[in-house]
Amino acid sequence: MSAPTSPRIWRLAERRYRLIGVECLKCGKRFIGHRKVCPNCGSRELKEVELSRTGKIYSYTVIRTPPREREHQGPYILAIVELDDGCRLLAEIVDCSPDEVYIGMPVELVFRKYGEESSSGIIYYGYKFRPIFYKK
Repeated sequence: MSAPTSPRIWRLAERRYRLIGVECLKCGKRFIGHRKVCPNCGSRELKEVELSRTGKIYSYTVIRTPPREREHQGPYILAIVELDDGCRLLAEIVDCSPDEVYIGMPVELVFRKYGEESSSGIIYYGYKFRPIFYKK
């Protein structure tokens, strides 16, 4: 008999909530997610790091016809965010309308609801990004 395991959402909580990546000790490049080999230089000398929580929009698209499970949430913005440390990742942009978003827009990490198993099940949270509106 195998030992009971916790739900996948809890096993991945640290990576999901802390935005963990790796940094190559040879070339200094950072990447999101776990890796054993640096895709830039091939080194196996990597260390786990917490990635930057701010960056800018590198590219984006507006989803105007969402999939069935999100049909009441459209339109929404998906973007490639380039973090201040150079790492790029795909994330949803929140707290702004599609006509406000632009390439180069400064953004910051926030935690928001992703979904839920059922009306009485586990609610999933994760990272998304919102614009940083500087006050003058």
